[in-house]
Amino acid sequence: MRDIHSYAAGEWLAPGAGARNIASAITGEVIAQAGNDALNVQAMLGFAREHGGPSLRAMTFHDRARMLKALALHLMEHKQALYDLSYDTGATLSDHKIDVDGGIGTMLVFASKGRREMPDAHVYLDGAPEQLGREGQFMGRHICTPLQGVAVHINAFNFPVWGMLEKLAPTLLAGVPAIVKPATATCYVTEHCVRLMLDSGLLPKGALQLVSGGLGDMLDHLDCQDSVAFSGSADTALKLRSNPKLLQNSVRFTSEQDSLNASVLGPDATPGTPEFDLFVKEVQREMTAKAGQKCTAIRRVMVPEAQVDAVISALSERLAKTIIGDPRDENTRMGALVSNSQKRDVLEKVALLSAEAERIFGDPEDFTVKGADRDKGAFLPPMLFHCADPDKAERVHDTEAFGPVSTLMPYRDLAHATQLLNRGQGSLVASIITNDGEVARELTKGSAAFHGRLYFNNRKSMGEATGHGSPLPHMVHGGPGRAGGGEELGGIRGVMHYMQRTAIQGSPDILTAIGKQWVPGAEEITDRDHPFTRRFTELDLGETFYSKSREISLEDIETFANFTGDTFYAHMDDEAAAANPFFPGRVAHGYLLLSFAAGLFVQPDPGPVLANTGLDNLRFLEPVSAGDSMKVRLSVKHKTPRNEEYGEVRWHVTLTNQREEAVAEYDLLTMNAL
Repeated sequence: MRDIHSYAAGEWLAPGAGARNIASAITGEVIAQAGNDALNVQAMLGFAREHGGPSLRAMTFHDRARMLKALALHLMEHKQALYDLSYDTGATLSDHKIDVDGGIGTMLVFASKGRREMPDAHVYLDGAPEQLGREGQFMGRHICTPLQGVAVHINAFNFPVWGMLEKLAPTLLAGVPAIVKPATATCYVTEHCVRLMLDSGLLPKGALQLVSGGLGDMLDHLDCQDSVAFSGSADTALKLRSNPKLLQNSVRFTSEQDSLNASVLGPDATPGTPEFDLFVKEVQREMTAKAGQKCTAIRRVMVPEAQVDAVISALSERLAKTIIGDPRDENTRMGALVSNSQKRDVLEKVALLSAEAERIFGDPEDFTVKGADRDKGAFLPPMLFHCADPDKAERVHDTEAFGPVSTLMPYRDLAHATQLLNRGQGSLVASIITNDGEVARELTKGSAAFHGRLYFNNRKSMGEATGHGSPLPHMVHGGPGRAGGGEELGGIRGVMHYMQRTAIQGSPDILTAIGKQWVPGAEEITDRDHPFTRRFTELDLGETFYSKSREISLEDIETFANFTGDTFYAHMDDEAAAANPFFPGRVAHGYLLLSFAAGLFVQPDPGPVLANTGLDNLRFLEPVSAGDSMKVRLSVKHKTPRNEEYGEVRWHVTLTNQREEAVAEYDLLTMNAL
């Protein structure tokens, strides 16, 4: 029997008083023990606050993103060990890939987004500056900084690797240390993953700790700088979020709970269409992957009344091909549930569903298990129910059997399908299989408010779609109501859960100093050589170049129009242009102004500017007519290192006319040699 340790305050601690036995899902035999009632939770919190937090906050977002990437690549090298351990959870190799590879992939996405979408700095700028004073010398903007506490992650049993890493990646990227508490039933997999990360030497001291077993009274010692992220049952979530100390100290609590997710077969998806076959495949996959133990699994299957028999027949035929058995056998398509206690729980819920729905496929008393003992292991067959009257039914809309169980129900029309979807009172995801945009639109209008994610699939997207049950790190994962009312993932949105948004107000110079991004109105540095002659490391924020003035002639406008083919009437027909409320008559092309602007500010000789890579936030503010003149102000707004050879410079460009009125404004992006 294996001892599953906790990692607390820099030490690995063996199980002690209060340790709990952990059984193999395949054999039912005890394979490990975990838990220690003597765990010093206050020492753990202090260790994270005193060591992990300061070390992480001393790093920039890019430093932490690079750390995440290195961790992910390290885990990738050792994933086979995680696979091997995971078989005793009842999971197959394909299940491991969802858990292990999915978790590593999530870390890589956050690492990439951290480098691309966050600054190489300590303060995240949330939106553009706001002018609060008449002359532009009193400004405001929103910033985000890391919470100065600890993130406590309480994870479910079904994904011992992904469930940890999908929370840990945005937490570490934010700059917050984490204490991870996996579900005891599968904590031996999480423990090994944590060991791999700690042994890599990539994490600062105190950035990551592990509780294998119970948390004790840890939640009683959290304050306003701490947070709790929970995945699991609604009952447990309610108990945790009701902790008086969490309420008293306004501790952030994010919950991702079980929900009655649904899949809808569109009325256009009749037998013989690609959508019909796709629907059957999606439902079968969600019923059997991880033995149905997914928070996103399809629990309610909604089909048009006319297609009930066809779906039952096709789905039953596909489910009958499911090989249940020892997950270590490569021929096995569905393994065991995580434990015999989970098996009993599923059967109890099945009994409740049976009062309102007829079981039409799968008999828990009569099914075959290959290579394992059906009675000793936590095995069940996929079970499909049919609820003929979903309007009168209650349990099919509020009771989740967390296993390979789904209930099929008919709907009359889209309004009825919407009502049934929303009977779940808040779900993580609903899928709609349709090739009709109006069907998608109507169900979105009626049901989006009850769902954290709506997944549409059809013949056009099926080749690339990732599946109903796959939360992606780019998109939010969570849902309202029964689903917990929280959010995870969602790219940089997920990082914000571990940061404090603060409104700052002051002069442009103060805002520039805080955010490390030059704000118009702040000090300009104008006594240096042309900025295009200066390397990335030599440039300072606020370095500004003022160009000479150039007059725009009618010949310029006509030459540009004829050369480019842009002979839009506003540039060529004075009478027609004057009739337009936006123009006084013929005006210069906006892109003519940009071209002339480049000619005015570019330093043409070979130098450190390697490439122009983009143009953001372009606005044309005032029309420019023949006879007007223009000049350019070019200022260093922001700098972002990209690699050891070059960095990105964001230039603030303003075009003004002879009356000093701004006529255009934009951000220019260049890559400059270091």
